[in-house]
Amino acid sequence: MLAAVGLAAVLFVQGWVRLRRRGRPDLASWGRAALFAAGLAVALAGLVTPIDSLGEHDLLSMHMLQHVLIGDVAPALLITAVRGPLLVFLLPAPVLAPIARNGAVRSVLGVLLRPAVAFGLWAANLALWHIPSFYDAALARPLLHDLEHACWVLAGLLVWTLLVDPGTHRRLTVGGRVALAAALFAAGQVLTDVLVFTFHPLYPFYLGAYGLSPVTDQQLAGVVMMVEQLLTLSAVVFFLLRHRVRRGARLAAA
Repeated sequence: MLAAVGLAAVLFVQGWVRLRRRGRPDLASWGRAALFAAGLAVALAGLVTPIDSLGEHDLLSMHMLQHVLIGDVAPALLITAVRGPLLVFLLPAPVLAPIARNGAVRSVLGVLLRPAVAFGLWAANLALWHIPSFYDAALARPLLHDLEHACWVLAGLLVWTLLVDPGTHRRLTVGGRVALAAALFAAGQVLTDVLVFTFHPLYPFYLGAYGLSPVTDQQLAGVVMMVEQLLTLSAVVFFLLRHRVRRGARLAAA
């Protein structure tokens, strides 16, 4: 995962520099660089700070925080940062051209980015890794835990690509993107409700720590996910609808 963060940083810098050298600093602004850096910082916060060690050994709530950081917040920031032509410039031309001509790659990406497929994978990933036996198995096996993290990142990248639409492919209308955000929130709240309203520990690995009982820790994990989804998905809906709201307000004023 750390290697992936480093590679992402290198690809962004070279693409950002190339686009600015072509006289388009408006498409590769310092604001975009700051947004991408924030996305990488969020990912690193989930992987190398005490959030990681606390989540692996002590607190379910910290583990949930790690997952929403690497699987939701970081992808949202990174994809928003590269929207527009900058997305194409992430890969050097000698690398991009063969990939763009490869029918198998285009076909796989096309399938993965179908709204029903992307949402289905995201929801299945959420459900699978929170089955107590799978959850505890990943904590006990480092390679399985790495796979879990990779699944969170991939699922997050897929749904946030549809929500942000960085390449302007218009796989979803504005209404469709709002509906996807609502569906993601609804699916997340199923897990939130289970964690908050189950009054016995679901995950034997976590015994409570730092003054928190296992049940309180579990409930806090549900709250972490609910708050994160409220903030990120509400922000998406706001930006998607802000022009329509403003236009409606102008028409009403007229």
